[in-house]
Amino acid sequence: MSRNDQLFERALRTIPGGVNSPVRAFKSVGGTPRFVVRAEGPYFWDADGRRYIDYIGSWGPMIVGHAHPAVVRAVQEAAARGLSFGAPTEAEVAMAETIVRLMPSIEQLRLVSSGTEAAMSALRLARGATGRRKIVKFEGCYHGHADGLLVKAGSGALTFGHPSSAGVPAEITQHTLALDYNDAQQLEDAFRRHGDDIACVIVEPVAGNMNLVRATDEFLRTMRRLCTQHGALLIFDEVMTGFRVAAGGAQSLYGIEPDLTVLGKVIGGGLPVAAFGGRREVMKHLAPLGPVYQAGTLSGNPVAVACGLATLELIQAPGFYDRLAAQTRRLIDGLMAAARQVPGIDFCADAVGGMFGIYFARQVPTNYAQVLATDKARFNAFFHAMLARGVYLAPSAYEAGFVSAAHDDAAIEATLAAAAESFGAIARP
Repeated sequence: MSRNDQLFERALRTIPGGVNSPVRAFKSVGGTPRFVVRAEGPYFWDADGRRYIDYIGSWGPMIVGHAHPAVVRAVQEAAARGLSFGAPTEAEVAMAETIVRLMPSIEQLRLVSSGTEAAMSALRLARGATGRRKIVKFEGCYHGHADGLLVKAGSGALTFGHPSSAGVPAEITQHTLALDYNDAQQLEDAFRRHGDDIACVIVEPVAGNMNLVRATDEFLRTMRRLCTQHGALLIFDEVMTGFRVAAGGAQSLYGIEPDLTVLGKVIGGGLPVAAFGGRREVMKHLAPLGPVYQAGTLSGNPVAVACGLATLELIQAPGFYDRLAAQTRRLIDGLMAAARQVPGIDFCADAVGGMFGIYFARQVPTNYAQVLATDKARFNAFFHAMLARGVYLAPSAYEAGFVSAAHDDAAIEATLAAAAESFGAIARP
């Protein structure tokens, strides 16, 4: 029995499913999860000592690669000064100033510890600021595991075929309207029926939890127009896309300013930091200025903030995003070229900045239903073929992948060589 098998068997005795987040369990793809011992650059090593090219990167935060020396040094120096204070620090102010400068739609923000906490708080703020009850979300978009948002969600909930979670009372979700992603007409209809009671619309401008799915320009512009017209707030969930697809997030690519933005992942650089922020006139409703309450003992933790600030400093280097996007495009173009060499495989791929999606389908999906129609069995076979060749993809057909600045030409070339072999292996009967 391998060391990974031993650890998983041991974990099953004390941890539900043997993992602390559902998608890690390999339940969708089958097999034993890899227990990571260490990571550096674009690689990690498992408990059996095997090295993998990592295309998860802690689900997005490791944009500069694992264990970047400047980031590690910043964390070590901060830890030496103290692990937590429960009081303000200058670093928190610097983090807020950096984000406000890079994302002009944000005039003020509040730091928290997780994307779930940030999205949950943004929704409460939207309801408090507007005095309304209803929220609009979209099938396949995931905004954390708060009760009111687990309505036809993506991510792990989608992976296991349970779009809504047990334990969530119907009276909590009755004010959540779940619409089809990229369907502008459904938005028009929803606002025509409920416009006076819609507090906000929350959306991933580039979805990453039903695999990578881009929003259309028409969809987002219709959303912005309707929110403005009816006095609702537009919330961009950029937990994945913020500082991952561009320095200004997906909103800078689309040229649309949301009223509130939810951030996470990259702003923590691998440690738990998230944030929500937006226009000053909305943020003034948040305690201690206003009546909308939110608090957190570890919000703005000095070690986590130091990690995030060091990461944000690195991504502002000239040409950083051009190089990242080029390597990501090289990866997906190479994957599609390799698939074309093997008859009988429907395969396509897409990328935005440092995020990518692979789909066993003829066309890139544009909504939740199309993602569900992709060939999951073929993906599972490909996942294990790549894993056997030292390439670690997301263990689910419904998750985006991530490239870091540390994925150099050697890592990409090794990945494409593994892919050529893997496509051939899964095509054989």
